[in-house]
Amino acid sequence: MPQLAPAPWLAILLFTWLIFLTILPPKILAYNLPNEPASQTVTKPTTQPWSWPWH
Repeated sequence: MPQLAPAPWLAILLFTWLIFLTILPPKILAYNLPNEPASQTVTKPTTQPWSWPWH
């Protein structure tokens, strides 16, 4: 891997994170799901005990 001068890459890294943290979150949070998720039932289904015929 070649030795790279940190000056331009540090600026690119900081600018990229600036974009990620300022521009993208409002766009992502403004997205509306077409179908709202349905709530799950809180009660657990009852199960029947299993009879062990060989024991």
